[in-house]
Amino acid sequence: MAKVVVMPKLGLTMTEGTVSKWLKKVGDEIKSGEPFFEVETDKLTNTIEANTDGVVRHFFVEEGTTVPVLDKVAIIAAADEDISALLGGAPAAAAAPEAPAAAAPAASAAPVRAPGERVVAAPAAKKLAKELGIDLALVPGTGPNGRITLDDVKNWKPAPAAPAAPAAEEAPKTKASPLAAAVAKDLGIDLDKIGAKDRVLAEDILRYLESTREKAPEGAPREEVVPMNGMRKAIAKNMLNSHMTSPTVTSNLSVDMSAMKAYREQLKAKEIKVSYTDLLVKFIAKALTEFPLLNCSVEDNKIVYKHYVNMGVAVALDNGLVVPNVPDADKKSLTEISKEIKELAKLAREGGLPMEKLRGGTFTITNLGMYGIESFTPIINQPEVAILGVTTMEDRAVVRGGEIVIRPMMTLSLTFDHRVVDGSVAAEFLQRVKALLENPALMLA
Repeated sequence: MAKVVVMPKLGLTMTEGTVSKWLKKVGDEIKSGEPFFEVETDKLTNTIEANTDGVVRHFFVEEGTTVPVLDKVAIIAAADEDISALLGGAPAAAAAPEAPAAAAPAASAAPVRAPGERVVAAPAAKKLAKELGIDLALVPGTGPNGRITLDDVKNWKPAPAAPAAPAAEEAPKTKASPLAAAVAKDLGIDLDKIGAKDRVLAEDILRYLESTREKAPEGAPREEVVPMNGMRKAIAKNMLNSHMTSPTVTSNLSVDMSAMKAYREQLKAKEIKVSYTDLLVKFIAKALTEFPLLNCSVEDNKIVYKHYVNMGVAVALDNGLVVPNVPDADKKSLTEISKEIKELAKLAREGGLPMEKLRGGTFTITNLGMYGIESFTPIINQPEVAILGVTTMEDRAVVRGGEIVIRPMMTLSLTFDHRVVDGSVAAEFLQRVKALLENPALMLA
């Protein structure tokens, strides 16, 4: 019996999804449980399986199309079954003959994109390209809007090198100042083309670059409008909702990380490799059990206290941000937390995070330290009431025992919902976090 396949509802808040890739063609046989198509939501990518046996007879949408949940996307039926009623009365199209297998992207050694053009690729494709040393700018993309897929990278082959031209007699080198020679070498400029009277100086190269700079064609557009993708729209909606919902305050406090650095080195000596984010999750989870107001949520003018800590750890992606949770972080060991954070980050970047890992958080940590950020104002992940921003660790001059010494300092930026968390409570919480990080032995108290 013919069956209409619809866009599945993969979460309570999901309203639409994008068919990013069909895994079968019209005319292909398919069995229940076989992968049928991939769906991108505002948070992740899911592979949808067929729930019936038959032949793929019709696609209602093309790859890259965004569809409301429960809208029709395809029809699976017997090869000779009449599906005209499901097509809205139009004559049933015969099953298309199986298309020949797609040829691998043509070998290319020349760029397939204009210089500076943005390369859009799936996270898995980027990872494989990096492992294989492939320049993604040379790989043609077959996905939606030219997106490079994992298969594009697997199938790409470089063109064979052109036969070397006969070596020409080396022309006499143009004289140049040491600075000009160095600049020309770095920029790949032939000094013979500069045309200086005596010897080439650095200013001669600047004039040459100015004269050869490519100018925008007359009438070229000065702006470009690019629609937000699903994830970016969701982030915009959530950030605006958070800003409109919570009257927030951000407090900053510097922490001496000397003890944490020594603690991490001790763990490393025992072959226990953990990151500072792993340590922060463990230590802050401990502090949250002592300050339950920072670990609550607000629902319908009610404060909901949580007797568990589901720690959200923000993960940056190419096209947005997701916050998977480490459930019951307050009850897990440091090694368990470290292993789980690595797995969550890997799944997030590959687009395979299960929806349950993105729900139920009670507190969030967002780390911008790797970018050298010294202080910022993170936005609360609703319906939580606080979020902790982690900044760069840097050596600073501080006073200890009346003397100026150098210490590795880190600033913590706590944004909190002033509807339920007063400034004094937030300050006490930050002081407790500072005490734990500067005295790791307190974790046993």
